[in-house]
Amino acid sequence: MTEIISKQDSKSNGKIGVRVYIKDLSGHIGEEITISGWVDVRRDQGKMVFMDMRDMTGKVQCVVLPNHPEAIEQVKDVRTEWVLSVKGLVNKRPERNVKAGVLNGDIELEILHVEVLNKSYTIPFDIGGDTREINEEVRLKYRYVDLRSDRMQKNIRNRHKVIKFIRDFLDTESFIEVETPILTKSTPEGSRDYVVPARLYPGKFYALPQSPQQYKQLLMTGGVEKYFQIARCMRDEDTRGDRQPEFTQLDLEMSFVKREDVIELNEKLLIDLVTKLYPEKKIQQIPFPRFTYQEAMEKYNSDKPDVRENKEDPNLLAFCWVIDFPFFEKTDTGAWTFTHNPFSRPKPEHLEWLMNKENIGGILTSQYDVALNGMEIGGGSIRNHNPKALEKVFEIMGHSLEGIQKNFGHMMAAFSLGTPPHGGIAWGLDRLIMLLQNEPNIREVIPFAKTGEGKDLMMDSPSEISEMQLLELGINIKKSS
Repeated sequence: MTEIISKQDSKSNGKIGVRVYIKDLSGHIGEEITISGWVDVRRDQGKMVFMDMRDMTGKVQCVVLPNHPEAIEQVKDVRTEWVLSVKGLVNKRPERNVKAGVLNGDIELEILHVEVLNKSYTIPFDIGGDTREINEEVRLKYRYVDLRSDRMQKNIRNRHKVIKFIRDFLDTESFIEVETPILTKSTPEGSRDYVVPARLYPGKFYALPQSPQQYKQLLMTGGVEKYFQIARCMRDEDTRGDRQPEFTQLDLEMSFVKREDVIELNEKLLIDLVTKLYPEKKIQQIPFPRFTYQEAMEKYNSDKPDVRENKEDPNLLAFCWVIDFPFFEKTDTGAWTFTHNPFSRPKPEHLEWLMNKENIGGILTSQYDVALNGMEIGGGSIRNHNPKALEKVFEIMGHSLEGIQKNFGHMMAAFSLGTPPHGGIAWGLDRLIMLLQNEPNIREVIPFAKTGEGKDLMMDSPSEISEMQLLELGINIKKSS
């Protein structure tokens, strides 16, 4: 592939430079071409200078020969990580210098002319090896440097491939991707919300979505029937090593389905994804084994069991489903709360218990989770599309009718206007990609990750805002003593 990169000024004889990607150089042997990228390695050997150049597609060895004194002068001050445009002649390497099995191992670029596009100070850490060995706070502060490393490039490019595969698969299954709002309403349905002051409505706030849960159910009311989204989710949770304030989900919802329909579709997607994108990996058991919550707890003491037969094999993927979760559990104060999602529907045989608010601890929900190698990577349920049944859920949790109407009146209204039965699931994409890439935590597969304490060291965030902004928002900050 070639790309026009610039029109040269009069000093470059008015020629138009045509960029060739490094991965395509072997198709231009004997030709003069132009590449653009970073200096990966520089080796000065007296009369000759060797440089490995790198772009997003790969690396190539370049050499400045003594018979090109102008080029020797141009590269004498060049250092690693400088950004260059290099004009050169693509030559075959002598047979004794060929590196078999390496991209461009049989060619090299004879440099004829160099244009410095940007210089670089010495970078804060070496990106030539495995940057996981570097202090993580330094890596996160200079994330744009860390992203240049081979491993991080592979992670973000494979992340793209996974997401594209999901989109293409669901498109063939007649799903449509629908974006849902980022500014929404704070409702008591899960973790703590991030809130955003509404300047035009003093004293009122938006909330950032913990997930698109309510919107995707409202899309079912809207007749979409098959929805998905690669969704950003924000939760103001306490700090933990492998948790991020914002993360990415595959969010999916379907109308007129039963649990089996959702499980079957998602299992097929996971199998196809692994088979096509990660052929070196082996799925331990197909179809995925299933355990009730009670079976999983009794056998593995976990509701996300690690069922691998050989935990030393990094390419072994052991998926399983866990079903039949308890709907409610007791809080520390003795009140009832939901175990997964207040919008879940109980199993059909337990609906009467819910409506009568009896045997609450025995009510099982239609919730289903999918686990991989001991980690939950997805969870969903058949939803409660009956407004009276949903009202009972919130009553069991101690909400008054007035409170239910205030917080969830929009859902009650929708469910009273022809909402079909529906169900769905959400995958934790960061966690799934982490496992597929054999990475130790999700920060390794998130391009601009925050620390486990929720800090963005690169942008120095969270940060204070100006007094003028606070005044506009009608907010007064009380300083702690």
